[in-house]
Amino acid sequence: RILMLTAYFAPDSAANAVIMTRLAKDLAGIGHQVTVLTTFPHYGEDRFSARYRSKLWAKERIGEISVYRLFLFVPKKKGMILGRLLSYVSWNVLSALAGLMLGRCDILFVPSPPLTNGFVGYIISRLRGVPFVYNVQDIYPDIAVRLGVLRQTTLIGSARKLETFVYGKAAAVSVISGGFRSNLIAKGVPEEKIHLIPNFAETEVIHPLARQNRLSSALGLDDRFVVLYAGNIGLSQGLETVLDAAELLRDNAEIVFLIVGNGATKPALVDLARRKDLQNVMFRPFFPYRDVPELYATSDVCLVPLKRGISEESVPSKAYSILAAGRPLIAAVDEGSNIWDLV
Repeated sequence: RILMLTAYFAPDSAANAVIMTRLAKDLAGIGHQVTVLTTFPHYGEDRFSARYRSKLWAKERIGEISVYRLFLFVPKKKGMILGRLLSYVSWNVLSALAGLMLGRCDILFVPSPPLTNGFVGYIISRLRGVPFVYNVQDIYPDIAVRLGVLRQTTLIGSARKLETFVYGKAAAVSVISGGFRSNLIAKGVPEEKIHLIPNFAETEVIHPLARQNRLSSALGLDDRFVVLYAGNIGLSQGLETVLDAAELLRDNAEIVFLIVGNGATKPALVDLARRKDLQNVMFRPFFPYRDVPELYATSDVCLVPLKRGISEESVPSKAYSILAAGRPLIAAVDEGSNIWDLV
């Protein structure tokens, strides 16, 4: 019996949510009893659909998986530190209580971010007497410190103590790249506790398709050269550089930059494109997961940008999807980093 504690879980949402959903389905498929504790779906829209409003929790069934969804505070502006803090607190408090009230389990699987998930996992595992596995999808607080989100010395010190505590209490730690493994070993995590299990793409879903398709026609892109960025639009990506490239190419009517997704820096990015009058840049919200194969097929080249200095703490899962779709890939990353090695 496996209890998975994850903030993002949906078959048609962001990349990490899709990965956790597929992992849970595969575990259930080989005979495990999988229960998932997660939030109401909110990632793409930053709000709950009508079916979840005015509720504190809801139980669902996805195939053989029991899914318990919980309320969390969703800030109107993702860039607000206080709003994000309230979001983490509401999720962590409710998930800890729910995790203690659910039925028996043999093991707890806890992916991060957020880093505080690990502490909640420890509380549940300690009080229920079961081990927990900590799955590191991004290395926090390293990313937050490099991006300047965490600046106060006291907060940085507290976050690093929490990180060390979680690594120490986990029965095992799984990482998604060799760079992550080296990072944790340098922090004193025993090598025998760390297991390298890379992320993946669903090749039966995402695979090469015709360049001209239903979606490319709907977007009016059949006869354009499409440069695609699809994913989180946040501090880590530094997409202002993409707009600089679009500005340099503004007189080439053949080329269009398609930016798909949502995130903390999207409003500022849209405003910057408007002020620069970039007619060759299109913004679209997240598409349903069923449209992702045609979205990648619509592109002529895809982008995987990361700000300088954080490539070692982040491995964008979109790279695997781009490769599965058979599209050319431009990775703007630090030399020697995980994505650099992959490409």
